[in-house]
Amino acid sequence: MNNTESNEAKAALQQAVDARDELLRGLASLIHANPELSFHEHKAQQWLTAPLAEAGFQVEKGIAGLETSFRATWEGSAEGPTIALLAEYDALPAIGHACGHNLIGTAAVGAALALKDACPDLPGKIIVLGTPAEEEGGGKIIMCNEGVFDDIDAVMMVHPQSKTMVLRGALACVDATFTFHGRQAHASSSPEKGISALDAMINAFVAINSIRQFVKEDVRIHGIITKGGDAPNVVPELCEAVFILRAATVKELETVREKVYKAVRHAAEGVGATVDIAEGLIYAERNNNKALAALFQNNLEQMGIEVCDPPKKGGIGSSDIGNVGQVTATIHPYIRLGDATTHTPEFCELAGSEAGMIEMNQAAKAMAMTTYDLCVDKEALRSVREEFEQWKQQSGGGQAHG
Repeated sequence: MNNTESNEAKAALQQAVDARDELLRGLASLIHANPELSFHEHKAQQWLTAPLAEAGFQVEKGIAGLETSFRATWEGSAEGPTIALLAEYDALPAIGHACGHNLIGTAAVGAALALKDACPDLPGKIIVLGTPAEEEGGGKIIMCNEGVFDDIDAVMMVHPQSKTMVLRGALACVDATFTFHGRQAHASSSPEKGISALDAMINAFVAINSIRQFVKEDVRIHGIITKGGDAPNVVPELCEAVFILRAATVKELETVREKVYKAVRHAAEGVGATVDIAEGLIYAERNNNKALAALFQNNLEQMGIEVCDPPKKGGIGSSDIGNVGQVTATIHPYIRLGDATTHTPEFCELAGSEAGMIEMNQAAKAMAMTTYDLCVDKEALRSVREEFEQWKQQSGGGQAHG
């Protein structure tokens, strides 16, 4: 591959994305106007797969036992790598697409369509993977556990953010539901007969707060009360709280879990109550493939998009893309979408705005161009795969989570 051929092909890919722009804008806007929560993204699944099926992609719905997932596959003309473009499309309760998943899912579809339109003889296999329930449920973790990513050479997706970055990290995390059980009684006439599940829960919050000074500075522990009783004159017999625990790595998260769960159990025992602890799936820390990120950054810069360095500390959340990075070479870059913070009403508004449509167009182009690099540049692909294999050996073969 020479530079002239590459530049011409990438120009054609950008033109192919632009040719589909009206379609993509319609998709992103439709999903934005119809937010669906984790595991219930039936409309988004249908809307995203329809243009892929029409373009000749082989579409499978409900993979890995997830009803709202999908896999859309197109193979080029010759043997080459298998590249997956990830589509997220679940929304948040109350504030809709305040994480911009309407743009993420549509950008993946746009990139795949552009590759088939502009490079019909592309040596490789392109897969769009619809990955539901990123916000709550860990759809990608379930798909990892079911082997969906085992035969894929490289994976990428693009997330809207307040600045453009290609190597931003993420914390390992797990959600935990604490259900406290006491004994109901009249709070005035016979309080001695009661055991307050609410007191147990309040004590648990206090105990968890007392732990904060004894964990590493990157640990995050945050929770809400989802049930605090039914009436003020009745001793609550059942109360519930949901927490998210985060740490730099899955290994360090184990220590945090042990401390928090011990504190919660003792808080319940202290007032004679009991507690049930139910964990969700464990989101792994992010394993960014630097060679793949460099390809992506180069393509962003070719489009005139400035790439920023990630924060040296703090400023990060968690995502089930971390688990994918334990299985194959993966990146999760960000493209700037205004100054608003994700998971806010302001960001939701941006995700449905003209700025959001422009960001989605840029993301689709960058993914298409990077996928092209991997398929036609054997040395680039070799560097990406060698980096992942080296990481896998150093980490003991990767980690199984879930």
